Amino acid sequence: MTVGRFVDALSAATPDPGGGSAAALAVTLAAGLGLMTARLSGPHLPAAAEMADRARLLRDRAAPLAQADSEAYGAVLAALRAPGRAGVAEALSAACAVPMEVAEIGAGVAAVAAAVAAGGNPNVRGDAITAALLAAAGARAAAALVRINLAGAEGDGRPARAEQLAAEAARLAAEAEAG
Repeated sequence: MTVGRFVDALSAATPDPGGGSAAALAVTLAAGLGLMTARLSGPHLPAAAEMADRARLLRDRAAPLAQADSEAYGAVLAALRAPGRAGVAEALSAACAVPMEVAEIGAGVAAVAAAVAAGGNPNVRGDAITAALLAAAGARAAAALVRINLAGAEGDGRPARAEQLAAEAARLAAEAEAG
């Protein structure tokens, strides 16, 4: 789907795609920027090639998650429409797999971007900072979705883990921006 079509779908009066898909796209864009800045930082940063490889892997993991989130939320919507709302808790629990992965990837992208911002090519420092900030925003949004979807699930450790990942991404983005 093109970006324009995605934005149109996101803007429609339908529940999906929604916040999870937007968070996944933010992290994917951040990983792409992280990859670009790492590739352009070879002469400045000895670990640039490894960082570029890491960013590429993270980008490739994140890219399909916007669609995956939309599909997972579709199962939640189906459960909400079912007689007696059977299976809602299970569908919400299953739907948390994607935002959990988005939060994890977001923290990883923020780490790459912060390292490039700190020691990479100064001409792309702003791009690396942008990558870190986008990754942190995506991770924060994903963590909020996990918390909301699992609000009634006593003893589930995923909300706390997602919050940790989002906090780490935010810390790294602040470091990148502070320079």
